[in-house]
Amino acid sequence: MDNLQIPQATSPLAAWLHYLEHLHGQPIDLGLERVKQVAEHLQLLQPAPWVFTVAGTNGKGTTCCTLAAILMAAGMRVGVYSSPHLLRYTERVRIQGQELPESLHCQAFADIDAGRNGISLTYFEFGTLAALQLFKQARLDVVILEVGLGGRLDATNIVDADVAVVTSIALDHTDWLGNSRESIGREKAGIFRANKPAVVGEPDMPDSIAAVAAEKGALLFRRGADWSFDVQKDAWRWQCGDKHIAGLPIPSVPLPNAATALAALQVSGLDIDEDIIRLGLRNAALPGRFQIVREKPLLILDVAHNPHAAGYLASRLNALPRYGRVRIVIGMLADKDIPGTLAYLKPLADDWYCAPLDGPRGAGVEQLACHLAGCGQYADVASAWRQAMQDAGPQDIVVVCGSFHTVAHVMEALEGSVTHGE
Repeated sequence: MDNLQIPQATSPLAAWLHYLEHLHGQPIDLGLERVKQVAEHLQLLQPAPWVFTVAGTNGKGTTCCTLAAILMAAGMRVGVYSSPHLLRYTERVRIQGQELPESLHCQAFADIDAGRNGISLTYFEFGTLAALQLFKQARLDVVILEVGLGGRLDATNIVDADVAVVTSIALDHTDWLGNSRESIGREKAGIFRANKPAVVGEPDMPDSIAAVAAEKGALLFRRGADWSFDVQKDAWRWQCGDKHIAGLPIPSVPLPNAATALAALQVSGLDIDEDIIRLGLRNAALPGRFQIVREKPLLILDVAHNPHAAGYLASRLNALPRYGRVRIVIGMLADKDIPGTLAYLKPLADDWYCAPLDGPRGAGVEQLACHLAGCGQYADVASAWRQAMQDAGPQDIVVVCGSFHTVAHVMEALEGSVTHGE
């Protein structure tokens, strides 16, 4: 854009994010040619000796954080690139579990801008290249890339992963990825590489994933067929052929995702001691994933925003002792499967607190209320949450869910912050 002011390396992060948002004509423009051309020019395609790339409808973030926690416990220097963020853009790039100063992000953006030679980049493409630049400068042992959308045409797929992971397959982003599990599976399996391990955590794997693995010559490693896990009282066991790891601690992240992370480590060739694995599992945690932030009443934040994730959230809630009412605060995006998501939560909820989300994709409160008889309707998420907390007795459970944005608004209210990012 001719009238778009180009920030400097010393400009504030907000100026750079505004620039990124308006640089390209469309917010999503799937394809690798433009972004790969810039990455090749800046020599960003090998950000670390080991690269794990993680795709999937749900579970990407917690699989990435489990991988990182175990690898860091093993003494490795680890970088994680993830999206979206909850409160701050800087959450998207973590090195050794820590966010980087805004100034380093701005310098990386300036480096990418100077090296793109006029090639137009989307917000996500620009951010992905900046993350790779930060990782390259940090001299890491391992980089973990969380796919933004799909896999095959996602900007993260310019990097050849040593281990590719697909966590789960469900219907989401159907406008971009197709309206069947087979088409979605094919897109996500696009991160597979010839003669490299391809780990699948989805127990009901679409045939398309096996087909892509065969086409590419990837080494498929499937849950149920090649590896498995089971719960044993207050611990769990992971197994692959003759290899068994028993007595593992139950992590705070979903167990299927922790097990998928172990499978990825197993096939990577990285030799990690069982005691290190146990330590990493205890350390693995991610904000907004069944996150308990208060007690009496119990306040749980969960970014579940599609039926698959809502089903898991419902199973976790069902496992809790119930002495009071369950109050659900919800806001969703209009392009999500709203009735399908609510169907899993309706049997659990005693009271609903519905709120709209801002922006062109946000669902209005009436789009939620039409599926929920007698729900409370509020002007914004923070108001809905405050009313739920005011109504709740000490034995009640208050759940905030429906979107990353919904959870972020409550986190801001909890922190007294107004730093919500894109």
